[in-house]
Amino acid sequence: MKSSATEPLVIETFLTPEDQALDEEFLRQGYVVRDVDQPDVLDGIRHGVVEIACELLGIDLPKDDGEFLNSIHTRVTVQKLNEFRVAIYNELNSRSWFRPSYFALGKSTLESLVGNELAMQNRINLSIQTPHDESSVLEIHSDTFDSETPFQVVQWLPLVDVYETKSMFLLPPEDNQKAFRTLRRRLEEGGPVRLFQEVQDRLVWLRVPYGKVLVFTPNLLHGNTVNRVPETRWSFNGRFKGLFTPYGGPAKHLGSYYLPITTRTVSRVGMAYRPPEGFNG
Repeated sequence: MKSSATEPLVIETFLTPEDQALDEEFLRQGYVVRDVDQPDVLDGIRHGVVEIACELLGIDLPKDDGEFLNSIHTRVTVQKLNEFRVAIYNELNSRSWFRPSYFALGKSTLESLVGNELAMQNRINLSIQTPHDESSVLEIHSDTFDSETPFQVVQWLPLVDVYETKSMFLLPPEDNQKAFRTLRRRLEEGGPVRLFQEVQDRLVWLRVPYGKVLVFTPNLLHGNTVNRVPETRWSFNGRFKGLFTPYGGPAKHLGSYYLPITTRTVSRVGMAYRPPEGFNG
C-alpha cells in the first residue's frame, strides 16, 4: 500500500500478505500444516468415528476418544482391520454432513491455495495403520502416475497425533524434480523399494498433531512405511481442485470421481446461458 498527504491510499497487490506467505511456504515445501478452521467440528467427526467403531465392536463408548483410537490395535486384528475400516468408511460417506464438514476443516487454506470454486472427491478415504502392519504400507509414488490431474491438492487429516513412521513422508520439491529426471529408469531397475532407498535420506516425515490439517501436492513423491510407533494412525484424505481446471483420466472426471461443491452464481448463470438463434458469434 502507498499513501501520503497528497496521494490517496492504493493497493498494489491482488493477494493479501497472508495469502502470499501461504503460497511461498507451499511452493517451497510442497505442503502446509495449519490449524483446522473449526475444532469443534473435528471433535464431532472423531467422536462419530468412535461411535461407529464401538457399535461394530459391540462395546461401550470410551472415556477418551483419542486414547481409544490410538490403541485400536489391541481390539482389532490385522486380519480383520480392512473389513473394520471399510465398514467405518462406508458409514461415514453415507452421511450427508460428512463431506461438507470435512471441507469446512480446511476451507480457508484450500480457498487460498486452490480457489473458491472447487470440485471435491466424491468419497473421503479413511486409513488405519496399526503398529508393525506390513499390509498397510503405501509405497513411494506420485498420484499423477495413476491418471490423476496435477491440478489438485490432498487434504490429509489425522484423528490422532501423527509423527515419524506413524505419519507419511514426502520428497521436497527440489529433490523431487531431480528424482523425476531419472524416475523411469530407477523404477524399471529396482521398483518402488529401490527408489525409496535412494531418496530416503531426503524425505520429510510430516508431524501433524490432532487439531491440525495437512494440505499437500500429491504430484510429489510420497507414501508411508511400516508403522514402528506403538500407536495406531487414523487419518482421512480427500482431493480438491479448481472446478474449471483440467481433470485426469476417464475414471477421474467431474460427475464421477469429483463433484462440484462451491460453484458461484455467475458461473452457474454463464453455464446456463444459451444465445438466441443467429447470435452465436
